[in-house]
Amino acid sequence: MTLPLRPLGTSGIDISVIGLGAWSFGGDGWRFSWGTQDDAHSVATVHRAVELGVNWIDTAAVYGLGHSEEVVGKALAALPEADRPYVFTKAGLVWDPADPAAAPRRIMRPDSVRREVEDSLRRLGVDVIDLYQVHWPDTGAALNWDGTEPPENARATELEEYWQVMADLKAEGKVRAIGLSNHGPELLERARRIAPVDAVQPPLSLLNRSAEPEIDWAAAHGTGVIAYQPLHSGLLTGAFTRQRLEELDPSDWRRTHPDFTTDLDANLRTVDRLRTVAREHGTTAGAVAIAWVLARRGVTGAIAGARRPDQTADWERAAHLQLSGDELEFVAGE
Repeated sequence: MTLPLRPLGTSGIDISVIGLGAWSFGGDGWRFSWGTQDDAHSVATVHRAVELGVNWIDTAAVYGLGHSEEVVGKALAALPEADRPYVFTKAGLVWDPADPAAAPRRIMRPDSVRREVEDSLRRLGVDVIDLYQVHWPDTGAALNWDGTEPPENARATELEEYWQVMADLKAEGKVRAIGLSNHGPELLERARRIAPVDAVQPPLSLLNRSAEPEIDWAAAHGTGVIAYQPLHSGLLTGAFTRQRLEELDPSDWRRTHPDFTTDLDANLRTVDRLRTVAREHGTTAGAVAIAWVLARRGVTGAIAGARRPDQTADWERAAHLQLSGDELEFVAGE
């Protein structure tokens, strides 16, 4: 099977329009866990995604405090070299090994970044990382769900300092391309003055369109865009219900997040609109949700998370699904 490819900005890398997100591969035992996860299922999911034509995996050092990268590395090692997908990972969320349940800190000091890239290369079992990204702007502080910073904020590293380090890693051949995740247009513009931004990674879904300015900036500057959470952490798959919420693993972060609790009824009304359009195309709500993201001007690809091989079943349909203008407006509630 094949998925359409799009160029990732001017990086020289062509990526499938859907990539595999490996957040859940981290398993449990850390602050932002999706709950327990069978490593064998994770490896099988990577291999199934590759069979479908997915040619990139997105992970991060912090997912499972290194465990997701280790699992991805195991999955890569079992594949013929010619079949191995590109590997995208991220730096900048640093955890305390003595307190894995604590929130990670946003740290992008040069010495910390260099330590992180070496650790990621080792865990992944690769010589070069295809896309290395800054996970969040550096604040030196713990990451809060609501975006606020705690009062004991440590000294932050200025963007110019950490972006120069990322550019140096690219020049040294440790990474092929560099990107910024969760950085707004002002920061992206500052970064561009230091070195080209090969890719940005913002959230984008029918339930979260806050990154429109970053996507517009990327389109104007020839920068690739890989959108994360197009299914809004499973809410837009069409399979999520209040009963499903109650059945989530006790350590799953979604059990207490407003999107899945106080705002759930409103969010499920969006799912009803997705189902309406899905019926017209003989597909699933999740496929329509991904197709909506891929139809957005400037988007190169979308990260779809999966914990088991069967959860990739509608990706090929999503990648090829063409929605009309009226359908795009309808599912968006416009």
